[in-house]
Amino acid sequence: MKIIIIGGMAAGMSAAAKFRRIDKNAEIKVYEKSNIISFGACALPYFVGNFFDDENRMIARTKDKFKEVGIDISLNHEVLKVNTEKNTITIKNLLNNEIFEDKYDKLMISTGGTTIIPPIKNINLKNVHTLKTLEDGKVLKEKLSDNNIKKVAIIGAGFIGLETIEAVKRYNKEIFVFQLESTLLNGIFDIEISSLIEAELKEKDINLYLNSEVVEFKGKDKIEKLVTKDNAFDIDLVILSTGIKPNTKFIRDTKINMLENGAIIVDKNGKTSIDNIYSAGDCATVHHIVKNCTSYVPLATVANKFGKVVGENLSNKNTIYEGCLASACLKVLDIEAGRTGLSEVEAINLGIDYKTIFIKDKNQTDFYPGQEDIYIKLIYDSKTKIVLGGQILGKKDVVQRVNVIATAIYAKLTTEQLGMMDFCYSPPFSRTWDVLNKAGNIAK
Repeated sequence: MKIIIIGGMAAGMSAAAKFRRIDKNAEIKVYEKSNIISFGACALPYFVGNFFDDENRMIARTKDKFKEVGIDISLNHEVLKVNTEKNTITIKNLLNNEIFEDKYDKLMISTGGTTIIPPIKNINLKNVHTLKTLEDGKVLKEKLSDNNIKKVAIIGAGFIGLETIEAVKRYNKEIFVFQLESTLLNGIFDIEISSLIEAELKEKDINLYLNSEVVEFKGKDKIEKLVTKDNAFDIDLVILSTGIKPNTKFIRDTKINMLENGAIIVDKNGKTSIDNIYSAGDCATVHHIVKNCTSYVPLATVANKFGKVVGENLSNKNTIYEGCLASACLKVLDIEAGRTGLSEVEAINLGIDYKTIFIKDKNQTDFYPGQEDIYIKLIYDSKTKIVLGGQILGKKDVVQRVNVIATAIYAKLTTEQLGMMDFCYSPPFSRTWDVLNKAGNIAK
């Protein structure tokens, strides 16, 4: 049997490694468009910001290590077409432009996502960059070290955009953030939390412009001015962080079912509408546990887990990936924020009869150094009191508390149970009634 995997990042290589552990004899072939595999792009803002210097730390496993276990990888090879009737793919060698075909018994598509490039006039001027690949990171690292670059614009206030702020700030640049929507993070966080993130940015002298559509860049050769519908700004460098879309254009003419945005629709086994084709990662959908439906959730944790499941199912197992809660977190300068399950906006859109509470408390006792404010929002079913979602913001130990909420949602715990949950206590870590206990008790 021959397995072909298109895309050699998180989901694809997780599948390849898992399949090889199960089946020692089958042929495994991986085609990757870039010149690298198993690359952790989530670390890029911190690489750019000089939190670490060794780029190899972002590579989970090298091509040679995969080769040792019999996984054949071709880098710089782009798949142009999939013929689902003949079980063939058409590939282009990007180094010599040779085009050839390969045949599979089973196929996995794990081509990830690609940066959305907004329709901005003169977007091809120099010093306009994305932050998606290792090469992007290297270029930005070099450009930001240039003292002639003083004003940096970040377009898009999603996860990568906000995380990049800290990286740029370490170079002592003046930072401008432009967001098309009226809030940060595109509704991933509700207004109570996103407004606190906005306040943190303003307190740290970040120039934040909400409801601001960038329409044009100006300059003779490189960016000199950024123009919105309402204003114009002198800018020396631009970082585009306007979201990602599934990288599935090459299969548009197949019978593989996709969402409108191009995400490949898969079941809980990772199987597509074509029996011998699987998919996972940022190019595919995933089951959302609380919404109980197919969703597009492009997160590294989902890609790795679902990729492992696909690896098992390529070997004729029937492993189920129950799905995700869209759990996510980020650090923005001096604060941490995390979310899991449903936001209030999502609960409204789903027509759920819900309630919420939003409280401000403390992360620990006041007689041990380090006490800080901590904010928590719970979304829960108004009748059953089952926890549906949660969001937290603070300065210390915030994200780990989000993981507790994720566990509560997964186990279908109620606010009453959360309120009386037996959390560990010591003055440096919490108060005798942890903020999660308080939130559960207030909700009940």
